[in-house]
This record gives sequence, structure tokens and C-alpha cells, in this order.
Amino acid sequence: MSRRLAGLHPLTTLLQSDPQQIEQLWLDQQRSDKRLRQLAELAQRAGITPHWVDRPALDRLAGGVRHQGAVAEVAATSSYHESHLEQILLTQPAPLLLILDGVQDPHNLGASLRTADAAGVAAVVVPRDRACGLNATVSKVASGAAERVPLVQVTNLARTLRQLQQAGVYTVGAAGEAGSDDLYAADLRGPLALVLGAEGEGLRRLTRERCDQLVRIPMYGVVSSLNVSVAAGVLLYEAVRQRRITPP
Repeated sequence: MSRRLAGLHPLTTLLQSDPQQIEQLWLDQQRSDKRLRQLAELAQRAGITPHWVDRPALDRLAGGVRHQGAVAEVAATSSYHESHLEQILLTQPAPLLLILDGVQDPHNLGASLRTADAAGVAAVVVPRDRACGLNATVSKVASGAAERVPLVQVTNLARTLRQLQQAGVYTVGAAGEAGSDDLYAADLRGPLALVLGAEGEGLRRLTRERCDQLVRIPMYGVVSSLNVSVAAGVLLYEAVRQRRITPP
């Protein structure tokens, strides 16, 4: 089974990292700018012959996603099984995981995947139900990260958190309510899973109760919370900062 991927940056990234995933490539015959020519040259070097088509055809192929003159049919990397987490725990002594509890906006998931890739996250974990999975919009926003960071869909998030804890992974949830610890006072070294909730609702009760520690991001303005992908970036890079100072 395959899926569509659109946009110059994600397709360039995929051609540079894993061109074998691309089954077909369509390019805008009305464009002749440098970026599109470079992408076509990358494809040719990888043994992929682009199909040059008109813009209405690209619009149909992209299915409404902004394509910038490039659309590809790619092998479905899609989601990983829960057993992938077991493999990560066996091979990485101090993995950094990002868990998103019910994020449904594909733009937020894509942005979170992009940040996760930049921060060296071993996997992003999401529930299988009532949450966004990989689609064309997610891939476009992720700018190539969706093809590099494993997205693990799990049946029961609370059970997965318990299993991670039993394997020695410390789980830290982001929650803005009173009683949560200051983010910058938390120890984010060692095997760690950072847990963030959905847009507007935050962490579900069972997820919140399962976390080892709840932290809040200090807010000094009039807004009470951050977009989930922005919050993920703040938490992940605090963990990265601490790990650089004192490696796990």
C-alpha cells in the first residue's frame, strides 16, 4: 500500500535519505525554477524518471495539499507496531520518547514530528483511536521527518505508559494546573518519555494519573497555554540541554 507525498522540501529530503521509497514522481511542466530542477536531478541520479504534467493534474494528485510543483507516490512507511518500542528499549540505553495523547490536528502532529527529529527523539507514540495518524498533510508539514521518525500507534496509551515505566523509562507529563512542578526544576536525563495532551483539552485523566511527574512551562504573558507542537519543542529541548550538560 502506498500514499502521496507533496512538496519540494519533504521530497528532496526523501530523495536524499531513502529514494527507494518513491514509486512515482510527478513534476510541474510549467515550472523551471532552480529548486524543481535540483529535485528532478536528484530523482534522475536515484534512477527515478519524473513524469512532467500540468498543474491541474498535480492538484488532483496532491488531493488539496499545497504541492509546490512536486507530488510522489511513496511506499507506506506509516505507523510502527507497539513492539517497536520494545526494540528501542533493548537497543538504546537512554531513549528520548515523545507521547502525544489524542492530538487530532495534522498540522500539530507534523510540526511535532519535525521537532522530534531535530531533537533526536527515538519514536513518537500516539493512540490508535481518536488521534491523527500519518497522512499527506502530516508529511508535508513534517518536511521529511515523517519518513525518519517512527510513529508508533498503540491501542491503550495508559497501558503503554505502564509498560515503559516497568522498563525503566521515566514519564513526564505536561500539565498547566497548580501543583505541577516547574519544567526547569525537573530532571530530564536518563530514559525519558515526555507526554503532551491534545489541543485545548490537555492530558486525559488516566494519562495524567499514569505519569511519574507533571510539569508546567512557566507562562509570563496573558495566554494560559501553548500550541501542543510548540510545547513539545520547549520540553524536548530542555531535555536535550540537560543531556548535553550531563549525558545520561
